[in-house]
This record gives sequence, C-alpha cells and structure tokens, in this order.
Amino acid sequence: MLIVANNKLHALPEELGSLRQLRMLDAGHNLIAGLPHSFARLTQLTNYLYLHDNRLRTLNDSVFENFIHLRYLNLGDNPLRELPASLGALVNLEELRLENIGLKTLPGFLSNLSALDELTLRNNRLASLPDSFEKLQRLRHLDLRGNRFTAFPAVVRAMPTLRKLDLRWNELRRLPAWLDELRTRGCRVLP
Repeated sequence: MLIVANNKLHALPEELGSLRQLRMLDAGHNLIAGLPHSFARLTQLTNYLYLHDNRLRTLNDSVFENFIHLRYLNLGDNPLRELPASLGALVNLEELRLENIGLKTLPGFLSNLSALDELTLRNNRLASLPDSFEKLQRLRHLDLRGNRFTAFPAVVRAMPTLRKLDLRWNELRRLPAWLDELRTRGCRVLP
C-alpha cells in the first residue's frame, strides 16, 4: 500500500512503476496533472486506486488496460470530461466513482464492467444513459445526482439488482409508470 494523499504533489515519479507488487495506491487530494509512463506497469493494483481531487485533464487511452484485477477506482473531482477506452477493461471493478469530472455523455464501453456494484456519476452534465447499461446486471447503487436528466433513464428498469437509484437535483419532468415496479423489487428511488 502506498499513500501519498494530501501532499500538494504536482506529479508522481517515474520510479513508481518499479513498485510491481503494489496493490493499493492513494494519490488523492494533490495537484497531479498527469500520470507517469511507468504507471501502466502497476499490474498488481487490485484493491484500490484513488486519484480523486487532482488536476487530471486527460488520461492515455491505454492507461488501465493492464489493471484487470482492480476492484475500486476513484477519478472524481478531476477536469477529465472524457474517459480512456481502457477503462472498459476493468472487468473486476466493483466500485467506480466519476463525480464532478465534466462528463456530458457516457461511453458504451462502461457496460463491459460486469462486476460493477456501485457507480457514482454525481455532478456531471449527463442527460441520458447508454442503452448498453442494461448489461450492468450486478449494479446495486447508481448515483446520478446533480446532472441534467429531465426524464428517468429507462435502462435502469432492466437492472435486476438495483437497490438504490439517486436522481436528486435533476430537473425531472415526470415520474414513469414503471417506477413502482423498481420499488417493489426493493430499490430505493430518490427522485
């Protein structure tokens, strides 16, 4: 485990890639604007990767392709606006936090995250979810607070394990007739 959070770091050293057995990295709450090239060599990251509250604007498209065992990823509070395609390779990811990163749309490759249990998309600019999200059959918690939804995303109806759907702070115009169906299945809905 390596914790370098809250240190006003502007960068992570290239030598970080030599920590080949590293399982957890917390580099949150710094001033990091980019990741070193050696970052991709951290293939043993399995427990969590915390990069929350930095200055990451872009991530190399292949940055996560070797992190297939990672279970928790937090990229929140970074001015990313787009997600790297390699995020779709994180098939063992259970929790993904993408709050306040400026997303207007979600890429379809997020539906590859078949082990996902919790997805936080709070405070972005989203108005819809891709239909491919119906593949997220294990998703239990979906946080869509503070986005630009005017209607309930119909795809959530196809998520059998959903237990909490948070749509507060959106401009929802009407509630769908099938909302009671979600509640009957045990889903707590916060419109």
